[in-house]
Amino acid sequence: MIADKIKSLREKNNLTQSALAKKLNVTRSSVNAWEMGISVPSTSLIVDIAKLFHVSTDYLLGINATASLDISGLNEQEIMLIYGLVEYFKSGNKGTG
Repeated sequence: MIADKIKSLREKNNLTQSALAKKLNVTRSSVNAWEMGISVPSTSLIVDIAKLFHVSTDYLLGINATASLDISGLNEQEIMLIYGLVEYFKSGNKGTG
């Protein structure tokens, strides 16, 4: 559900509803309504939210359960490190810290 995705992404990025609203040029009450499932963002705002959080619109809409990661600007070594970390965590080796 898009409401849960927006709230989760906002919280993971340490944004308040007001801060997210400011970035999207909407009111805090709009963000609150989205997160409560009372309303949904417009198509253009869904695109803006996806860009802001570096996820696909499919992810936000629940069409695709996987998140995407923008790796543009990273060099080959950095990209390979990220892929290695993803594979490490997917294999269940969470580590003990």
